Amino acid sequence: MLIRCPHCGKSVVVNGLGRKRLNIPLKNVCECLRAHRNVVMAANELGCSQAYIFSVLKANGLKLKDVISGKGYATKDNSLLHNGGLND
Repeated sequence: MLIRCPHCGKSVVVNGLGRKRLNIPLKNVCECLRAHRNVVMAANELGCSQAYIFSVLKANGLKLKDVISGKGYATKDNSLLHNGGLND
């Protein structure tokens, strides 16, 4: 990718901007939350931040207490992920 240097104005080649996305699947996040019942421990195991976990849940229309308590919930496309457990 070519970008313009803010100091000298020349074009500079860079490989990319910023960090690569983690792209941890929703299923892995939910399983880890159910196993640990704690966002901090789940984030440590997955190698991500607590904010990342909350953003993944929010993007899929889920609430933390529903995932941890094991109530049935639906994703954005309204397909049921599980009904009482992720090992169905």
